[in-house]
Amino acid sequence: MLFLVATPIGNLADMTFRAVETLKNSDYILCEDTRHSAVLLNHYSIQTPLKSYHQFSEAFREEGIIEDLKNGKTISLISDAGTPGISDPGERIARRCREEHLRVEPIPGPCAAIAAISASGLDTTLFQFTGFLPRKAGELKKALLSLLHYPGTSICYESPNRLEEVLLLLAELAPKRKISIARELTKKFEEFIFGSAREVHESLKNKPIKGEIVLIISGDTENTLESWNALSPMEHVEHLIEQFHLSQKDAIKLAAELRGAPKKEIYKLFHN
Repeated sequence: MLFLVATPIGNLADMTFRAVETLKNSDYILCEDTRHSAVLLNHYSIQTPLKSYHQFSEAFREEGIIEDLKNGKTISLISDAGTPGISDPGERIARRCREEHLRVEPIPGPCAAIAAISASGLDTTLFQFTGFLPRKAGELKKALLSLLHYPGTSICYESPNRLEEVLLLLAELAPKRKISIARELTKKFEEFIFGSAREVHESLKNKPIKGEIVLIISGDTENTLESWNALSPMEHVEHLIEQFHLSQKDAIKLAAELRGAPKKEIYKLFHN
C-alpha cells in the first residue's frame, strides 16, 4: 500500500498521531530531501529508512516502487512540507498506482493553500488552486488576467523574489481587487497582509520579503460569465482593452477563452 502522508508546513507540532504511526510502520519512506526529512523523523523518533524521491527522480524510481508495492511492501510518500502531490511530487505515482489497481491512502494534514485561504478573510465558498505562477512576463500577465476573471477566490504560490513583480502587475490590472498574502505559515514570523492590490503593493514596495508565500486573490464579482454573455464579442473585446490595457490581439484571445468560442471566430467578427 502507498500512503501519502501530509507533514508540517513549519511547526513540527502539527504532525498528526496517525501520520507518525504510519511512517513508523512503513517499510521505507519516499521524500524530496533526505537531510530535510531526517529532521522531522528524528523529532518523532521514527527510524524508518528514507529514499530520495523528487521531481528529477520520479520517473527513474517509479518501476521499483510499483514492484515493491506489488510485493506487499508498505511505502509512505512525504514532501518537504505539506501534502504530497500538491505542487510537490506525488501526482505521478498516485496515478500509476490507480492504473495498476494498487491501493493509495491519504493521511491528511497540513496544506499551505488551505491554511492560507481559511484565514485570508476572502470568500471560501468557491475557490481554485493554481500552484506556482508562470515566470515569463507574458505568460504571467495572461495567467493573472484569467484569475481576475474567475468568479471565486484564487490561491497561488509565489517566491519572495518575484512577489513584487506580481503585485505590481496586479495593481496595474485590477488596483481595487482585494488580495491577501500569507507568509511563513505556522512559523515564528507568520504574517498576513490584506487589502486592495494597490494598497498591498504600496505597503510592500521595496521592502525585503522572505519565507514561503501564498497569494490569495478575490473573485470577480462584477464581470461574471453571465454579464459577458450580455455583451457582443466586439463589446467584450473593447471592454477588455479598456479595463486591462490589453492589445487588440490579446483582448481577442482572452475574450475567446472566457466565452468558450474559437479565437478565429471572434477575430473575424471584430474585424468585419
